[in-house]
Amino acid sequence: MILSAKKILELNAKYKLVENLSERELSNPEGVGLDFRLGEVFTIEGEGYLGEKDRKTPDAKKIADIKNGDKSVTVKPGEFVLVKTMEKVNLPSEKIIVEEGSEPRFLIADAHPRSTLQRCGIYFRGTKTDPGYSGELTFGLANLGKSDFRIDLGARFVNIIFAQVIGDLSRVYEGQWQGGRVAATKTERQN
Repeated sequence: MILSAKKILELNAKYKLVENLSERELSNPEGVGLDFRLGEVFTIEGEGYLGEKDRKTPDAKKIADIKNGDKSVTVKPGEFVLVKTMEKVNLPSEKIIVEEGSEPRFLIADAHPRSTLQRCGIYFRGTKTDPGYSGELTFGLANLGKSDFRIDLGARFVNIIFAQVIGDLSRVYEGQWQGGRVAATKTERQN
């Protein structure tokens, strides 16, 4: 079951599900999700590898960071960048009470692009985030259009929806991307 933005904020007061939310999301969220803002932008360089047991990502080169005062980036047609949120999620590794009187449940977060991206020819690549993950979220943007696309750091670009998980898990997230890591610095064993 998907949670409303209002319910997420109620749970956030108790479980600290999201850190660094914008004032807009804290006081006047819209619909069932929370909008997250662009904090950092990376290009990728070099080869990547995904094997049965090992992996190596291309190197990630940071090209913009709101903490450094960077204002915007331009993604040219055909370019792909990794983007990282200003917000940090903390998905509990234990079941929580979502509604009084209901069974405790795990929560996941699911990412959806704001529709302005697709209207500008930008392909958003997001993913779900499992219980036990804590950190900023990293996604991909590709300019499939024919014109440059400029995006401001601090702009709301992704809507995060929280949903309940029915049933137990074999294990919660323990992966190497914990904490908002963007790239692997060497070939590494997958969990």
